[in-house]
Amino acid sequence: MDHTYLAANWADIRRRVDEACRAAGRDPADVSILPVSKTFGADVVREAVALGLHRFGENKVQEIRDKAGPLADCGIAWVVIGHLQTNKARDVARLASEVQSLDRPELAEALHRRLQLEGRAIDVLVQVKTSVEESKSGLPAADLPGFLDDLARYDTLRVRGLMTLAVQSDDAEHVRACFRQLRELRDAARARGHILPQLSMGMSGDFPLAIAEGATEVRIGTAIFGRRPAPGGL
Repeated sequence: MDHTYLAANWADIRRRVDEACRAAGRDPADVSILPVSKTFGADVVREAVALGLHRFGENKVQEIRDKAGPLADCGIAWVVIGHLQTNKARDVARLASEVQSLDRPELAEALHRRLQLEGRAIDVLVQVKTSVEESKSGLPAADLPGFLDDLARYDTLRVRGLMTLAVQSDDAEHVRACFRQLRELRDAARARGHILPQLSMGMSGDFPLAIAEGATEVRIGTAIFGRRPAPGGL
């Protein structure tokens, strides 16, 4: 299959992200792109690796399991960005380099136990619910201070920052408010002594708003890989 479109798409999204950074008065070097390869096969991911990409976001741990073997020679860092069940902690501890959807104490405990058995530590972001939509996962904002304090006892979980999913809305201000809330929560946590350099927020349809509110990483799927072969997409 010809995947040469990936190079053009990658160049285009990199340009658009850089433009959004400049429009917000920010240095483009301060915002990274996490390619989201969910629902695309190992052959497509391998083509993306040929472009110099080595971190890929996946919603489902099963997809990481399916792709990790065929792509074992590629040196990929797999990032879990979807809602994570505690019974998937074993696979995450073996295969993932980062979890951006840590949202509850029991998941932290399950990951910690499995990571201890694997002799590993991984980066994690706390996913905070900033949208009123019931379909969105995330820790309630009011619970964040206590949760961050509790995470300090897990030496296998390197807490790097926060993540959120904005509301799906045509009203840009409603979307932007979600991103602004995450930044303000991060700033408040910093004032309490937590070091949280990363803000993962923004996807293909709303990343300029996220960048304007301080995103350090945007999660891009459709704008890189095209329309997904299965329902749903970033």
